[in-house]
Amino acid sequence: MYGNLWLIPFFPLLGAIINGLFGKKIKNEAVIGGIGTLMMFLSFLVSVQNFFRLRADSEKVHEIVLAPWITVGNLQVNWELLLDPLSAIMILVVTGVGTLIHLYSIGYMHGETGFYRFFCYLNLFAFSMLMLVLGGNALVMFIGWEGVGLCSYLLIGYYYEKKSASDAAKKAFVVNRVGDFGFLCGLFILYWALGSNGVWTINFVEIAANAHLLETGGAIVTIVTLAFFLGATGKSAQIPLFTWLPDAMEGPTPVSALIHAATMVTAGIYMIGRMNILFAMAPSTMMTIAIIGAATAFLAASIGFAQNDIKRVLAYSTVSQLGYMFLAMGVGAFSAGIFHLMTHAFFKACLFLGSGSVIHAMHHAYHHAHLHDDPQDMRNMGGLRSKMPITYWTFLLSTIAIAGVPLFSGFFSKDEILWWSFGSTAGHPLFWIIAVCVAGMTAFYMFRLVFMTFFGEQRTDARAKDHIPESPWTITVPLMILAFLAVVGGYVGVPEVLGGSNHFGNFLAPVFGPAQELHNLSAHGSHALEYTLIALSVCIALFGIYMAWLMYMKNPQLPAQFTAKFAGMYRFVYNKWYIDELYDFLFVNPCKRFGTFLWKIFDVRFIDGIVNGCAWVLKGIGSGLRYTQTGYMYNYAVAMVVGVVVIVGFYVFG
Repeated sequence: MYGNLWLIPFFPLLGAIINGLFGKKIKNEAVIGGIGTLMMFLSFLVSVQNFFRLRADSEKVHEIVLAPWITVGNLQVNWELLLDPLSAIMILVVTGVGTLIHLYSIGYMHGETGFYRFFCYLNLFAFSMLMLVLGGNALVMFIGWEGVGLCSYLLIGYYYEKKSASDAAKKAFVVNRVGDFGFLCGLFILYWALGSNGVWTINFVEIAANAHLLETGGAIVTIVTLAFFLGATGKSAQIPLFTWLPDAMEGPTPVSALIHAATMVTAGIYMIGRMNILFAMAPSTMMTIAIIGAATAFLAASIGFAQNDIKRVLAYSTVSQLGYMFLAMGVGAFSAGIFHLMTHAFFKACLFLGSGSVIHAMHHAYHHAHLHDDPQDMRNMGGLRSKMPITYWTFLLSTIAIAGVPLFSGFFSKDEILWWSFGSTAGHPLFWIIAVCVAGMTAFYMFRLVFMTFFGEQRTDARAKDHIPESPWTITVPLMILAFLAVVGGYVGVPEVLGGSNHFGNFLAPVFGPAQELHNLSAHGSHALEYTLIALSVCIALFGIYMAWLMYMKNPQLPAQFTAKFAGMYRFVYNKWYIDELYDFLFVNPCKRFGTFLWKIFDVRFIDGIVNGCAWVLKGIGSGLRYTQTGYMYNYAVAMVVGVVVIVGFYVFG
């Protein structure tokens, strides 16, 4: 019934192979982009087919073994795929949003050197992400996990001749390796712990079935889940491993949308959801996840206040929204976390692509005016809504969605997280206070972005003002589709308190229900309390929007007055809490100094000294022996006679 499931990752892999091997010879951008986009669309069609099959199937968990892989002692690993409600939703998000990003890239990357290389990397990234979410065991997941890490390095550093881009790519790669170390440690300990109880497996279904062999709240399950959580903080950019993601804005905008909206950064959330039974057994880890998620959401939102680069505002917004998802996972709201993952994919992909549309237009204008201003600085924008109406409206709708305004997708998913953070058996009112404050902060800095970019006077250089166009259809069509999803995408999960049936949560119940029931993870409270909390969160979001309007529309001089009055606090936030500088002081610079020491002292003096010393000894011996090579026959004859005498003497008397 699900025999064609393997086609979902296969199509993007095929696209990567075709463009990687033959793209340089094809040369035609429409053909290259068409191949990459078509492969993603075919993968999306197969994903939709399997989703509806699963939805109609009474059996919600299906393992498909493609081939045997590793057999070593007690360890037997197959190359296998797992289709259940969780992976079904993920493949829809990855292939659906991925298809739109591929289509968008055809227009956005037009004329770029290495166009074929870009689409090869995009397809390879999609293949890796699909293997991650479809993997039936932890090793197959890890192959995809490392694959997206490699592809993110290639895509972030796409402009590899630009130092800031290559540095950002290396930073992303190194930081993610720290998290990957945690993932592997968790996997090794889990395999040993289950094996010591007679179950040698890394298969997800078997792990869930045998998790009871581990002690709930015990040291082993706590260590295992904390190690896995370290892996999640690397991929999903949480404290302390979040600093790579804002720097990743050095990559092309479609990369930002693909990595930071629907795919790589959600890998950590997905992994926790996939192993929810283990995390539910470790209340200390759950509390840690909730605390880290709430702290990350607040920290990133505060940094977003002061950024002027349009993509960096969205980058810190992504970090903050991922903190929301981790908070949901930490309080046991697994379905709500995945729900917000999906809605966030819609509106954040639209926002990133919308920012790319603006950057594309600004770059076009500066090019025609022969200017070299920064096309991503919002201080050089303003008044673009009349120039770019489609980009403006799609961007505005997605901003309303992320702000949590009622009837938009972000409202429904955020409301569910807020409710669980307050009323869950694993939650706490303090989590709700932080989360609702972050909701107001999000509304403020996102509408600050909208007002600075699309409203007010046009601050673009006068020579470039008349050259700002709306983007081509390959860019605007994906924006319109994503904006539509940002508006209506939340209606699949309307909670009962708002008159819905929460179809999304019910669909995921076979995956998360057993762990929630076994460990009593639920949200309690009256409808009156829930209505009150909803009203408060909406009011705070609207207050954030009002403050942005007051400061950037009604009284545009207020931001300058505020930053002058609170200059120290502004510098602190503008410089991202000096966390990068702190990491440089604690880790980066000591490692550089240690590397320099190894190079100059150990390598140059010791290793090179040994090698050079051997050479000098041999040179000295050779210099001495060369005097024996006179070139006269009688000297050689005497030497031969002496040699013969010595050998005979040794033979006779020895």
